[in-house]
Amino acid sequence: MSRTTDNRTYEHAEPLFAQWALTEPSSPEHDAARAKIIELCLPLAEHIARKYAGRGEIFDDLLQTARLGLVMAVDRYDVTTGSPFLGFAVPTIMGEVRRHFRDHLWPLHVPRREKELQGKVRVATDELSRRLQRAPTAHELAAELDATVTDITRTLVAANAFQTRSLDTPARDGDGEPGMTVADTFGAEDPSYRRTEDTITVAPLLARLAPEDRQLLIWRFYDSLSQGEIAERLGVSQMSVSRKLTRLLGGLRAEAIGEQPVPAA
Repeated sequence: MSRTTDNRTYEHAEPLFAQWALTEPSSPEHDAARAKIIELCLPLAEHIARKYAGRGEIFDDLLQTARLGLVMAVDRYDVTTGSPFLGFAVPTIMGEVRRHFRDHLWPLHVPRREKELQGKVRVATDELSRRLQRAPTAHELAAELDATVTDITRTLVAANAFQTRSLDTPARDGDGEPGMTVADTFGAEDPSYRRTEDTITVAPLLARLAPEDRQLLIWRFYDSLSQGEIAERLGVSQMSVSRKLTRLLGGLRAEAIGEQPVPAA
């Protein structure tokens, strides 16, 4: 990519737009000024494209889309409004990139990393099931494959994305005749599902806490004691209780997403 001879950057491109506006639209000078502005601002398009990299789309396609958005922003920007070009260009380019994701990618697109890990998870699941005489947990699979719990969870979810079926597909009743659609067979959303999911995730983490840490959480979230009441029971300051709760909750949250173990007491 050739380097522009102008010392300006895309953060301060407004003077170039003002000069462009003074040229005759049908003149070579007009086209040259437009090309100069686009060249100056190409790094902005690349910067935005890289923000969306790693989401299952080829980077070159993202870059091409971002550059298209940049050209649109250049052609639509009105320097007479007095607003900075950057404030107009960024949402325009980002809008084009987001539209690309919406229009060109399959809603259940599975990134390559999840596809590759899926095979390893399947083998590890069979091996651990024989070894443990039960289905392995996500934490056990993560330890076996030296992966994070987040990666394992995403891979398990991605395994269900290889085939899809329309919700309007007729479901079959007991006699094998067309009846309700697949959508009709869905039950109502269980309001306790999220709570159950959270309980399954947190229960083994709580079991590994020191007894005094578990007791602190029980007082605060099960017995609904205030931090002041807990402080009185322990003979410490309310600030000390607050800090310990913050540390405990931060540790639990971090381990739940596979970042680090719960800190020791």
